[in-house]
Amino acid sequence: MQIAFIGGGNMAAALVGGLLARGTAPAAIRMVEPLAAQREQLHTRFGVATFEHAGAAALAGADLVVLAVKPQQMREAVAPLQPLVGDALVVSVAAGIRARDLSRWLGGHRRVVRAMPNTPALIGMGVTGLAALPGTGAADRATAERVLGAVGPTVWVDDESLLDAVTAVSGSGPAYVFLFMEAMQQAALGLGLDARQARDLVLNTFAGAAQLALRSDEPPAALRERVTSRGGTTAAALAVMEAGDLRGLVGRAIDAAHRRGVEMGDEFGGA
Repeated sequence: MQIAFIGGGNMAAALVGGLLARGTAPAAIRMVEPLAAQREQLHTRFGVATFEHAGAAALAGADLVVLAVKPQQMREAVAPLQPLVGDALVVSVAAGIRARDLSRWLGGHRRVVRAMPNTPALIGMGVTGLAALPGTGAADRATAERVLGAVGPTVWVDDESLLDAVTAVSGSGPAYVFLFMEAMQQAALGLGLDARQARDLVLNTFAGAAQLALRSDEPPAALRERVTSRGGTTAAALAVMEAGDLRGLVGRAIDAAHRRGVEMGDEFGGA
């Protein structure tokens, strides 16, 4: 399978690195990146062919075209591709850009899958939401899953509109976790721990708790209850969080992210 990446940023690089690690040959991958320094870096790092423009040389014979450009740049990037994509499967990893708009910009192209990975994909530990245009075949879905699966687990949704929820939960989710880490480290410093101690304690707590949850069949609520002794230190902390409506705050924050994702689709996907 020949794969052409339009855009050579961090997410494209993560996908290429994951594919190569899983046995894809460098000769099977081409990358389009307008910045000369970035092109050179990609070629040196991965040994793949790089191109300045998305022309015939970059896309000739491509079975899969991965669109990895910023949402606000997507329509401009897609414009020259219509006569070049042929019958290739098109996968987009841009937030907010709807598959139907990509199809329209590509002259009615129907083999389109929209993906929403998150930044832990940069270390092969991401999670990606996937949705396909109606009628997309099982083989295309398997191809998209295999490519995005190179950087972590994948989750399919039947209704593309649910990708706005995926974006709000997992796409933006790492930032929520980092914010909570910041707050916990700040609190640790306030209690007299030094910066290194605070960092090691907080980051390893998050890493361990996430692994515990992933390896358990129990829901997070049950795990939380198990570590919360009546009248103990954990109960005292959780009581403050509940009194401050932490759940409601998180819900409102994710709802705001969801609304913005819908707005981006309207903003960048116009006729």
